[in-house]
Amino acid sequence: MTNINYVVKVKDAKLVDVQKALQQAGIQVRSILEVFKEEEKPVEGTK
Repeated sequence: MTNINYVVKVKDAKLVDVQKALQQAGIQVRSILEVFKEEEKPVEGTK
């Protein structure tokens, strides 16, 4: 068995939701780590 590491950027999702989605797709999840969290900047001209 080969272990592969991926970086996935998601929008408006919780770790548990990402894990469930991957598992439902038949992907074995060993661990999920939140590495970086960035706040979206508002688009100019909007509130």
